[in-house]
Amino acid sequence: MQYRTMGRTGVQVSSLALGAMNFGAIGRTTQDEATAIVDAALEGGINLVDTADMYGDGESEVMVGKAIAGRRDDLVLATKATMPIGEERNHRGSSRRWLVTELDHSLRRLGVDHVDLYQMHRWDPATGDEETLSALTDLQRAGKIRYFGSSTFPAYRIVQAQWAAREHHLSRYVTEQPGYSILQRGVETHVLPVTEEYSLGVLAWSPLASGWLSGAVREGREITTSRSRVLPQRFDLALPANRARLDAVERLVKVADEAGLTLIQLALGFVTAHRAVTSAIIGPRTLDHLHSQLAAADTVLAADVLDEIDAIVAPGLDLAPDEKFDTPPALLDPTLRRR
Repeated sequence: MQYRTMGRTGVQVSSLALGAMNFGAIGRTTQDEATAIVDAALEGGINLVDTADMYGDGESEVMVGKAIAGRRDDLVLATKATMPIGEERNHRGSSRRWLVTELDHSLRRLGVDHVDLYQMHRWDPATGDEETLSALTDLQRAGKIRYFGSSTFPAYRIVQAQWAAREHHLSRYVTEQPGYSILQRGVETHVLPVTEEYSLGVLAWSPLASGWLSGAVREGREITTSRSRVLPQRFDLALPANRARLDAVERLVKVADEAGLTLIQLALGFVTAHRAVTSAIIGPRTLDHLHSQLAAADTVLAADVLDEIDAIVAPGLDLAPDEKFDTPPALLDPTLRRR
């Protein structure tokens, strides 16, 4: 396992991080299975565990808490807030009112007195940066969080938050968690250059592109990934974007074979090769999944292999642009761009 410094925090984290979204109902993973995955991940050198309050409506946090009991200080624990929890209109977002309340809920579910990294799961356009950053700074000073970060923020919002922190003399985001894979390279255009400019740690989610780069999606095979059941449109081969992804996958398999690698090793090695990336977050649903992903822990791709990947999916290109989560709201909602 490789270890890298998380931004400018001085905290050393593994180049592969364990994501816990599949723990519980989402991945149909039991507590015993989740604990076994955490055990094997820590034994394999992973020291960063990432979850969120909205994964299974808190179920993932509960399962992570039970799995890490007795060894809290041996790992870097991260969770997130801002996504809707239930139907109550104020049980979401990045307001002081909600973050102070929801962090206590997360700490209770996790069974800990603090988290190492508290992340804003999405940018909340209804809440000003000063409101959010002042609340997070107070929670940090209270000892409930050590650091805080953003997730899937557009590049201009990352810059704005950094400026607001400086302008109002508040603590700043020290990490960003963007979606990034061989098939979704759009963040290379603006987001990753900005994270480098501000020395942010980068924790990349979905490096296997929701299963497209796991080897489970191939020409002529039935698609059986867990995501295909939840989001079938993302795997509908009648859609041009999905056909483009499948064509790219078939070409990437050949590159991996010629390099003596699995497709998973190629995909994870690609993400961790970018100089801005600190860790790639893997989200195994089973122990077999975990072991196949841990095999990429020390993968270093040669320059010619990276060049071949660039020839298949150009730098900065998203093969499924409709699946981006950092698109400015005004591009999605006409009422926000018209008088």
